[in-house]
Amino acid sequence: MNVKQKTIKADVEVSGSGLHTGQPVTMTFKPAPENHGFKFKRVDIDGQPVIDADVDNVIDTSRGTTLAQNGASVNTVEHVLAALVGMDLDNILIELDGPETPIMDGSSITFIEAIERAGTKEQSVDREYYSIPYNIHYSEPDRKVEMVAMPLDDYRFTCMIDYNSPVLGSQHAAISTISEFNKEISSSRTFCFLHELEALLENNLIKGGDLNNAIVVVDKEVSKDELKHLAKIFNRDDIDVAKEGILNNIELRHQNEPARHKLLDMIGDLALVGVPLKGHIMAARPGHAANVAFAKKIKAQIKKERSKKHVQIYNPNATPVYDTVQIMNMLPHRPPFLLIDKIIELTKTYVVGVKCVTINEPFFVGHFPGAPIMPGVLQVEAMVQTGGILVLNTVPDPENYLTLFLKIENARFKDKVVPGDTLIFRCDLLAPIRRGIAQMKGVGMVGERIVVEAELMAQIVKVKGTEL
Repeated sequence: MNVKQKTIKADVEVSGSGLHTGQPVTMTFKPAPENHGFKFKRVDIDGQPVIDADVDNVIDTSRGTTLAQNGASVNTVEHVLAALVGMDLDNILIELDGPETPIMDGSSITFIEAIERAGTKEQSVDREYYSIPYNIHYSEPDRKVEMVAMPLDDYRFTCMIDYNSPVLGSQHAAISTISEFNKEISSSRTFCFLHELEALLENNLIKGGDLNNAIVVVDKEVSKDELKHLAKIFNRDDIDVAKEGILNNIELRHQNEPARHKLLDMIGDLALVGVPLKGHIMAARPGHAANVAFAKKIKAQIKKERSKKHVQIYNPNATPVYDTVQIMNMLPHRPPFLLIDKIIELTKTYVVGVKCVTINEPFFVGHFPGAPIMPGVLQVEAMVQTGGILVLNTVPDPENYLTLFLKIENARFKDKVVPGDTLIFRCDLLAPIRRGIAQMKGVGMVGERIVVEAELMAQIVKVKGTEL
């Protein structure tokens, strides 16, 4: 059954302070149209630049995930994005009047509650999931990070953390489906170790921290003077270490709250893939840098698969529209420079040609002795001849015309072509032919492999007998 995309019914605001900047910020969730995705908009900057929630826009993962695009940036996006995923949303515009999302209590629960107030609604377009096709691995051996995405017809997470800490020990958290996020994960707050907190304070990096939005783990002996100093910094009458080994400013919401928060971060960071996922994500010792690197790997796999979907596989044995003799009636080329054997499809906007590559090609004598490879320039020439058929097919007397190629751009050679290969070229018009000028995109394939592609520009010239 197809699932429809979702957005929210109405605008809803959340206000607070940025954890690291300490600046007050108002963030507004706004409904967005189908296929919009998640985007941030800096309304405090001239031009109100928009930043796509895309892993390719990540510029920093040192203290949260930071995105930048169009001359603007937004910090600490992971808790917000996790809430959007947990609420099963697809299209949201997030307006901010500052450089960082509000930290609130250090979890996603406030954002969940705001979205619930706004309400959600189905849209008219089907949601397009990416189902993990096979195990996709990511690892950082030096930090003992291991991540894997496995096939599953749902969205499931398992997370393990291990900081070699006598207080935290090894912790695990898991949800069997993303619908459990709101109840089991969303309220889990960020955490840090006391020595990290002290370093951040010394470097003036948590101006918005007030001990209400983080679990502070104490895994060393702390003197009374140090505790008094921290209490003074955070305007507290008294601070002590609770029996759980954390500062007694807050109580744990879950015994494994740190592991649950790491799972929350992972969900938010993987939202930057840009496509709803189906799969089981397992991670050991994840962090923002690893999450982002893993998201990039998944996105690259999606891009690779989608590019294949746009490539049509042709039968080289199909009945030809033009055979070799008919091609020579249109093109002036002759052996050994006629590099197309037949045309198997021809319309007003595209053409498909076939070149059967054999060891008898004269260029194999010198390219290369003992390792025959078809020169890339001749692959492009064969593509050009295929495109020439498309262009000449637009005039009633093609034998009286030539196609002069004016420009070849963005040529890429992706794999070698050897004797025994059957090269199939497809050339598509990029725009209608005007004043005898044709612009085309050409792709050359061997089976399912794209071996060459280029953008071509040609001009039809009525000069019979002129050599190319």
